[in-house]
Amino acid sequence: MGPMNLYFDFRDIFRAPRLALSGKKIWIFIVGNLAGYIVYWVFTYLSLVMSGIEFGDALSIYGLYPCLFGNDSPILPWIIYGIGIEAWIISIFLSCTAVSRVTLKQLKGNDFFSAKDAWDYVNKHWHPIVFSSISVILIIVFFLIFAAMFALFGKIPFLGEFLFSILYLFYFFGSLFTVYTLFVLLTTIIYTPAIVGTYEEDTMGTVFQSYSITWSQPWRIILYHFILIPITLIGVKILSWFWKASFQLINFVFGCDWFMGEKLDNVLGYASSLVYADWMSGAIDISDLSTVPNTSSTILSTISDFSVSVVFGITNLVELILDCLPNLSYQPADEVLSGAETFSGLILSFVLFLILLSVLSYGLSVLSVGETIMFVIFKKNSDDDNLLDRKDEDELEEENDDTTLDFNDESERAYSNASSGHSEEE
Repeated sequence: MGPMNLYFDFRDIFRAPRLALSGKKIWIFIVGNLAGYIVYWVFTYLSLVMSGIEFGDALSIYGLYPCLFGNDSPILPWIIYGIGIEAWIISIFLSCTAVSRVTLKQLKGNDFFSAKDAWDYVNKHWHPIVFSSISVILIIVFFLIFAAMFALFGKIPFLGEFLFSILYLFYFFGSLFTVYTLFVLLTTIIYTPAIVGTYEEDTMGTVFQSYSITWSQPWRIILYHFILIPITLIGVKILSWFWKASFQLINFVFGCDWFMGEKLDNVLGYASSLVYADWMSGAIDISDLSTVPNTSSTILSTISDFSVSVVFGITNLVELILDCLPNLSYQPADEVLSGAETFSGLILSFVLFLILLSVLSYGLSVLSVGETIMFVIFKKNSDDDNLLDRKDEDELEEENDDTTLDFNDESERAYSNASSGHSEEE
C-alpha cells in the first residue's frame, strides 16, 4: 500500500478518532498505563505509610486509587508521591511515542508495524522523551540565574544604576526570550512524542523542533487543538456508550432469575464497589491547588501564572475525559458473599478496571494520533518536508540489509563462475 493521501491542513485532524480506534494503539496505552499505574500505586501507598497511616487503613480508604492530597504529610512522602506521579507521566509519554510511531507507519501505508516494533523503537529513543522538557526547564533556569548575576551588579554604588540603565535593553530581550521559552516548554510537553516518533530526533533536535514550531506555527497549534479536543471527547463518549450498552446487556441476560440471578448481583456489586471507590466522590479538585502567593510584577509572577494556567487546563481536560468514561457501577447486594463470590468479584474488578482503562486509552490514542498528524502538517507547511515520503531509519536499515544481501549474492555468483572457469581450464 502507498502512503495515505493527506490534505496537510485542518481536515486531516478529523482522521484522528478513526485512526486511533485500533486495538494495537489502544493496547499500547493499556500496557503503558498499567505499568505507570502500578509504580504510582506502590509509591503512593509508600508515601501514605511514611505519613503515619497504617497500610491496612489506607487500603480500606483508597483502594485502587490512592492519593496523598488531603493528608498532612512531611516533605519526604511528598517527594515519594511525586516520583510515582512522574513515573506514570513518563510511562504515558513513552506510550504516546510508540503510538506516534505506529501512526507514522500507518500513514505511510505500512499496517504491519507491530506494537512490539513500536516498543523496540521507544527503547532505542527514550532519552529525548524524558530529557527534552528537562532541557527546556534548564534553559529557563539558566536565564534566571544569569539575570540574578547581572542583578547583583546593580548593587554596586553609583556604577550599578548606570549599568542597569545601559544594559536594560539587553535585560529586556533576555526576559522576553525567557517568557517565550515558557510557551516552548508547553509545546515540548505536547509534541515531544510526535517529534521523536516521526522525526527520530535526539534531545537537542527535539528542543530545536519545539522552538521552531512554536515560532512558525502558533495559530495552527491553537486552532488545531480547538478541533482535536472536542472530537476526542465526542469519540470517547461514543465508545463509552457502546461499552456501557454491552455491560448492561450482559447484566440483563446473566442477571435473569433463570440463570445467575442473585449470584450476579453479589459478584458484580462487590466488583463495582472496588472499582468505584466511595472516597472519590469527595476527592480534592486539583484545580483548587492552583492558588499561589502573590509575587507582584516579577518574572516569578509570570511563571507562576503560566504554570497555574497550564495545570488548570490539563486538569479540566482530564476531568472532561473522565466524565466521558462509561459508568459501570452496580448496586451491591445486601447479602453476605460466599468465598467463591468474593474471589470472583476480585477477578471481575480487575476486568472492569481494564474496560475503563481501555476507554481512557482510546482517548489518549486520539490525542496522540492527532498530535502526530499535526506535526506532519507543520513540517510540510513550514519546511516543505513530507514525512510520508521521507525514509525513516527502519526503511534505511532494510535497504542496507537488501544491499548487503545483493552484494553477497553477486560475490557468490562471481566466485562460483570463477571456480567453474578454472575447472574447465583444467
